[in-house]
Amino acid sequence: MGPDFRRFRTAVLCEGEPDRVPLAEASIDTGIKEAVLGRPIRSAQDEVDFWAIAGYDFVPVQTGLRLMTAYGLAGEKEATDERQALLLRDRRIGRARYGVLSDAELRRDWAEEGRGIITSREALERFPWPEPEEFDNAAAFQEIAAVLPPGMKIVAYQGHIFTPVWELMGFETFCFALRDDPALVEALFERIGTIQLAIFRRVLALPQLGAVWWPDDIAYTGGLMIAPEHLRRYLFPWLRRMGEECAARGLPWIFHSDGDVTEVIEDLIGCGFNALHPIEAKAMDIVALKRRYGGRLALMGNLDLAYPLSLGTPEEVAAEVRRLLREVAPGGGYCLGSGNSVPEYVPLANYQAMRLTCLEWGTYPIAV
Repeated sequence: MGPDFRRFRTAVLCEGEPDRVPLAEASIDTGIKEAVLGRPIRSAQDEVDFWAIAGYDFVPVQTGLRLMTAYGLAGEKEATDERQALLLRDRRIGRARYGVLSDAELRRDWAEEGRGIITSREALERFPWPEPEEFDNAAAFQEIAAVLPPGMKIVAYQGHIFTPVWELMGFETFCFALRDDPALVEALFERIGTIQLAIFRRVLALPQLGAVWWPDDIAYTGGLMIAPEHLRRYLFPWLRRMGEECAARGLPWIFHSDGDVTEVIEDLIGCGFNALHPIEAKAMDIVALKRRYGGRLALMGNLDLAYPLSLGTPEEVAAEVRRLLREVAPGGGYCLGSGNSVPEYVPLANYQAMRLTCLEWGTYPIAV
């Protein structure tokens, strides 16, 4: 069974059972992709070849303000403009050797938890806000679209609104401002939401777009990061507007948040979301969610990133994949994938066990 975006679309729109359970990831470490492909990824053709050969029906392309701090994930880079200098100033940097395919020292950045860059209306106005065309990543869309094989589409992985608000303020400052300075919070949501909506509309016009996947972490494993009424006031109206535009174009609209979002699932459905990712295993019970929301909301992911995907054996990964296929996949509305992403510390054999087990046992009707 080669790439066929109709398979993925059928699953995320809860339109019954496709021919097999789709595989779905938004991010896979480059080293792992190269190991599966058998050659370095140096071009759009290489990127597309990996996703097609590995069994996916789409190529994810990042876009939106999530690109604004992406330099911090790629290793040592000096800030090249005022915006990067400001953002880099408020990042905490960690380095370690934790890759499984390389012993190189790797770097990750964390956002400031206390006081951030924007703590006043004056700081908000001084910040060098980007223009939408800086972050639509149109060149990548066009390069990928030019070499897509028949049946594949691009999924735009755009975000966030909530996350840059609290990162720019610092989470502690943001939480106090929800009580003490709601006007500043509203102004920052308005500024970021306006930029993201403009980028979103530019993305809708790009070639070979099959769906929009919106990441914006709003929860911990124990529950929401802030009270739901704040999300309903500041965030969800923006997502609802985007959801209406996706629906008008017949595009699947997918939400990503780690943690337990149970308290606002009805709100997310009200924003027009067709699917929820990644159903973090230690935060939510995917079988219970399927019983409650099956037919209204597709479910994606749930293979726990820590155990078994990173710390288990290939046999344990395969067993968990078979369980998910048996308990969640029947009836459709499910895409198999990790409970977050596939970073560099996932053993190659475990990643291979995840996707190959799905390809072997995920054909409908499920018989595991």
